Amino acid sequence: MDLKYLKVTIVNHVAQVSFNRPEKANSLHMPAWEEMKTVFEELHENPDARVIVLTGEGKHFCAGIDLETLMDLQKYNQISCEGRRREKLRKFILAFQDTITALEKCRKPVLAAIQNACVGGGVDIISACDMRYCTDAAYFAIKEVDLGLVADIGTLQRLPNILNPGIVSELAYTGRKVFGEEAAKIGLVNQTFSTQEEMMDRVMEIAKMIAAKSPLVIRGTKEMLLYKRDHSVEDSLDYMATWNAAMLMSKDLMEAFQANLERREANFEG
Repeated sequence: MDLKYLKVTIVNHVAQVSFNRPEKANSLHMPAWEEMKTVFEELHENPDARVIVLTGEGKHFCAGIDLETLMDLQKYNQISCEGRRREKLRKFILAFQDTITALEKCRKPVLAAIQNACVGGGVDIISACDMRYCTDAAYFAIKEVDLGLVADIGTLQRLPNILNPGIVSELAYTGRKVFGEEAAKIGLVNQTFSTQEEMMDRVMEIAKMIAAKSPLVIRGTKEMLLYKRDHSVEDSLDYMATWNAAMLMSKDLMEAFQANLERREANFEG
C-alpha cells in the first residue's frame, strides 16, 4: 500500500497500524480517513496479519476529525437544490461511518493502544476496536457536543454496548475528559499503564498470544462476539451451531490436538 497518513508494519503476524500526522495531533482529514478504510479492508484479507495493534505516532493517539474537514462542509451550501444538498451531506456522513465500520468488520482482532488525546473521532475509532489499552495520562472526550453537533459516526451507537448507558449519557452530554484510571474503572479500556513503553510491551505481548492461535478460530470468535452483540441468545446459539457445523472439522483442530499431545507450539496456516 502506498500510504502517507498511516504507517503499517507486519512482524510475526502482528500488524501495527499507526496514525501518522503527529504534527496535527493525529487529527484525520479526508485523505487520512480514506487511507484508514483502505488499510483495514486490505488487512481483512491479508493472511500474513492475524491481529492488529492500532497506535498513534508522536504525542497523541488521535484528535479526531480535522477541523478543516468539518469546515469544508460549507461547500454543500453551493448546491441550490435542498434535496440534493442533503443527499450529498448524508453520503459524506456515511463515508465516515463506513471507515469506522471497516475496523469492526475486519476479521482480525484490533487492539487500540492509546496515549494522551483520544477525542471526538478518536473515540468513534476505539469504540469499533475489540480491545482498548491506555496510559494513565491518556484522556477521552466526546467533543462533538462542544462543537455544536451530535456525534454521528459510531460513538453513540457502539459505546452503549461497552459502557453503562448512564455513563455514556454523561460523557456525551458534557464532553468532559475521562483520564486513564477512570477509563479503566468504567470499562472503557481493559488496562491502564504508567508509561507508553509499558503499555506497548503489554499490548504487543497480548497481540503475539492471539497471533499464535488458530486464525480460523480467532476469526470465528470475533464473528460470534459481534453477532451476539446485536442478536438474542437463541439466535446466537443457532448461528454458532451453523458456523461450527461448517468450520469445526478443520486442519487447525487436528494441529491443536497434535501439538497438545506432543507438548509443542501449534503451527497454523494463514
